Parts: sequence; structure tokens; C-alpha cells
Amino acid sequence: MDAATDFVNCETLMPNLNDRRFDWSCLTSVTPHLPATGGQVRSELDDFVVTEIPKYLPNGNGPHAYAFVEKGGYTTQELITSIKALGVSLRDIGVAGRKDKYAITRQWISVPSDSEQVFTALDRLDGVKVLEISRHQKKLGIGNLLGNRFEIVVRAPQNGWQVRAERILTFLVEHGLPNYFGPQRFGRFNSNIIDAFGLLEGKYVPGGRRLHKFFMSALQSHLFNWVLKSRIDAGLYSQVVEGDWAQKHSSGGMFQVEDAAKESERAAKLEISAALPMYGRKVSCSQGYAGELEQNILDRFGLSQHDLRSLGIGTWRISRVRVTEPSLAPFANGYKVSFTLTKGAFATSLLRELVNAEVS
Repeated sequence: MDAATDFVNCETLMPNLNDRRFDWSCLTSVTPHLPATGGQVRSELDDFVVTEIPKYLPNGNGPHAYAFVEKGGYTTQELITSIKALGVSLRDIGVAGRKDKYAITRQWISVPSDSEQVFTALDRLDGVKVLEISRHQKKLGIGNLLGNRFEIVVRAPQNGWQVRAERILTFLVEHGLPNYFGPQRFGRFNSNIIDAFGLLEGKYVPGGRRLHKFFMSALQSHLFNWVLKSRIDAGLYSQVVEGDWAQKHSSGGMFQVEDAAKESERAAKLEISAALPMYGRKVSCSQGYAGELEQNILDRFGLSQHDLRSLGIGTWRISRVRVTEPSLAPFANGYKVSFTLTKGAFATSLLRELVNAEVS
């Protein structure tokens, strides 16, 4: 999509906020005061490259075989399905994270060492390369990564793109990136949230228990996005308020905010950020003013505390993430932007600020 499209006022279009689909235009940008570069993304498969940054590397010994795999045109789940078809039990296949289909992605995969031969078959798939094979004592587990390195090409930007991009990246490095869930979270047809509401309303929704969990997870993410939006709208992006749970960027440790003025000084330095609820059985609204903001969103979507119990156990998610090692370089008919984000953060959130497009 061409990035010249302006953001629209979602509340003008939907005054009752009965919005059950993901829509970038409904989520407040943090750089509207800075002119974006414009341009097009994902024109080619290799315009979007993601490389996992693991918590640890295999040490060469142990009962689990590891392969560092580069793929394009496959989801991680499709690779897992291919390995399973070669006779490896699903419970024995390990990955640290799920990667996009329409990108070049590099990630580690593990199988029991007596199944190491499946990597040879994997390497024969069109669009798949096994770059390295090793061994380790433990099976690779979901979440066993520090983050991801992104290299993304933006084609046909506006004149003066470099100055524009540098200003936006400087702002995001200083103030953090909104930790919005991107469109990948909400299903191929952007209907997972609608299906989740259907389940809450007692309607028949096809798909079975596994898909139903995905739908509820999408609703969790949707509510998180809207709570984050409400804080940005209230001028609280780089602050914490009474009742907030705050999370340290350095260690991940969390604490409840008692002195909002004092802790907001740390938030302004990007030492800490508010952690917002991913609602569930064990996670409801925060206390104080933070809880009021969160309850407003639940009210606007017509959700009760009882409804939240259907969304899973629940957890907390930090509202901002650090952008590290950013770089810009001219590229054919455009530029390449590279940066590193912590695990769970969506590069599309950064691209949306940089390019000003509904990046999918």
C-alpha cells in the first residue's frame, strides 16, 4: 500500500467504537508531528528479512539436534508440519518463535539427535536453506530468544526520506516504540476478534478448541492495543500513573507504582514503562487512575470481568519497547532500514511510524 494515505479519525468513523477488526488507523501514532517517508513495503519477498537473536547457541553436544534455517514463503508452522511428516513427533520439535511467511526469516529449530537426518530433507525444499547444524542438551522452547534483527526495504519513498527517517528513528530510540500487536496477530482475514466476540456471546463458531484459543488470544491483543492507544491519547505515553504496574527494561522486573511523579522521571528516560493487562482469569484492571483508563476501554467494548475469564490465564505486556542498533542505507529505488527489537515486538509497528502506511 502506498504510504501517502493519511491516518483517519477512528472515533469519527465509529462513534460507538463497535470495532471488532484490527485497523491501524484506529491506533494512535506517536510521531504524527514528524513527516513520514512514504513508500511501499514488502514489494518483494526479500524486502523483509528477520533474523532471530537466541538466548543461547547450541554448544555442539547433547541429545537434541539444532538447525539454523533460512526460509522464504513458509510459515514456521509449515516447516514444523514438514518435519512431522518425516516421522518426528510434534512434541519433539522445538522452535523459539513463529516467523512470517512472506519474508526471508532465519531461526533455529531442534529435533531429537536421532532424527537429525530430517534437516537434509528440509534443505531440499524450495525456498529453505539449512545454514548450520549443531547439538545441545535441551530442546528449543518457545520464548528462548532475546529478540529479532530486522532488515526492511522501503521502495519509492518521498524526496528527503533520509532526514525524515532519521528524525523518526531518533524519536523512537529516545521515547520507545509502541508495543502494539500488528495485523499478523488477528488472522489472515482479520476476523479472529469477531469470532472471539461470537464465542463470548454464545454463538456457534467453527474451528474447534485450538482455534477458539487463537480467537480469544486475538481479543486479548486487541484490548491491549486499545488500552495503549488510550494512554497515548491521554498524553501518558512516556509516563506512569498511580496504580500502574511498571516494568524495568533492563531486567524485566515489575513493581506497582506508588509515587507516579518519581517513577515518571525514570519512564521519561526509558528505564521503565507501564505494563498493561492482557486480560484473563488472573489479570483484571489495574488500581487507581490506570485502572480507570483500562475500565473505560472494557466499557466501550461492552465487556465484563466475567467475560475476561474466558480469555485465558492472562499476563502483563510492556507498553513500549526499545529500538536498538538502528541504521539507514540507500537501496534500489528507496532505502533499507535495519533495527533490533525485543521478542514479541512487531516490526510493523515501527514501519507504520516510519512510512505512515497500513503495513500488513
